[in-house]
Amino acid sequence: MTRSELSSLIIEKKSYLCIGLDSDIQRIPQHLLSYDDPVFEFNKQIIDATQDLCIGYKPNIAFYESGGSAGWATLEKTLAYIPKEHFTIADAKRGDIGNTSKMYARAFFEQMDFDALTIAPYMGEDSVRPFLGFDGKWVILLALTSNPGSNDFQRTLQENEEPLYQKVIGKAKEWSSSEEMMFVVGATHAEDFRNIRKTAPDHFLLVPGVGQQGGDLATLSRLGMNDQVGLLVNSSRGIIYAGSGEDFAEKARRAALKLQQEMEILLTERFG
Repeated sequence: MTRSELSSLIIEKKSYLCIGLDSDIQRIPQHLLSYDDPVFEFNKQIIDATQDLCIGYKPNIAFYESGGSAGWATLEKTLAYIPKEHFTIADAKRGDIGNTSKMYARAFFEQMDFDALTIAPYMGEDSVRPFLGFDGKWVILLALTSNPGSNDFQRTLQENEEPLYQKVIGKAKEWSSSEEMMFVVGATHAEDFRNIRKTAPDHFLLVPGVGQQGGDLATLSRLGMNDQVGLLVNSSRGIIYAGSGEDFAEKARRAALKLQQEMEILLTERFG
């Protein structure tokens, strides 16, 4: 999916919501445990209930890896079930020496055909470059994450009084363009969005941390939107675990609808 196609999809659906499928067999409703593949059934019902309200889904790979080969099979079935017009992100946070990164890229872009993959940039350019250059595929670099520990390193000031996350964004812009690279910026750091937009005015930002982590959608949207919207706001637990009974999918829909309706208002404010 190209940058212009992604922007068009957002405007068409009046939503820049991405739903994280952090599907934990220990947290899904008990009645699903009678299915042959309980996690897939959970994902299937979440997707059925929310697909008209979001533009993408983001399976967190750890929740599938933990199940061994059966977990990988669940992931593949889930990916195949997501409607083709949706943007798919493998939240795997990969990044290693070049030949290893090349294998990760093949796994997620060629074998599994995800649209995007989250990448940890700590090892530098040669660990990121193997993920670039795949037609219609995206690298999403961790820049300023939403967890409390993000303050340990990511906001550490460098010799020029620039925080490390800002240096990561500025350096990574030399490796590729806004046509195939995004940055993760946590919703819990809304005060940083203005500076980030000065460094990366054209790039899409994947924004976790809205909902249970306390990020404010309106504030980050007004500070973070660019001329092509430029935001994918992810919510995981706040949607998929909105309910724990047999009506879990209906409650997930209500949670997703609440965010989508707020997004529609914010898009109208900006784009009319």
